[in-house]
Amino acid sequence: MAEKPLLKDISALPAYRITPQDTVRLVPLTGPDDKSPTSVFVEIWDPEGRQPDNSHPESVEIFVFLKGEGVAQSDEHSAPVKAGDVLVLPEGSVHHITNTSSSERLYALTVMANDLGSQPEESDMPGFHALVTAGIEVELDEADLAVIGAHATTVAKYVS
Repeated sequence: MAEKPLLKDISALPAYRITPQDTVRLVPLTGPDDKSPTSVFVEIWDPEGRQPDNSHPESVEIFVFLKGEGVAQSDEHSAPVKAGDVLVLPEGSVHHITNTSSSERLYALTVMANDLGSQPEESDMPGFHALVTAGIEVELDEADLAVIGAHATTVAKYVS
């Protein structure tokens, strides 16, 4: 008998900040806990939020921007990003994204293979999905759920 597919209600999923001072929240949609070789997140940057420089030595990272505007930095390269853009970061690049708005959040769907560590020196540590889910659980508000819900069809394409 075939294994039953997994169906999740996005609005019921937890969100995390990796550390208390982070200005980015991540909602894990799927990953190794679901026996998936790919981790998929919704990322939400606070106004003027920025994640720290990070790198995934064994994974290309793909961002599909759903709402807002920002700037992506990957190694020595910089590019503006906005809703409707797709950003593909090469394996091992040192990167971060900054929300350039002082009043609006930046939202993206993020897809990556389950790499072993989020920093090159952490190659023997659990992957990015485990790092996120070990963080601090935080709430999503109505504005977040409205954006995520408005893009649920897009999210479902990437999760399934």
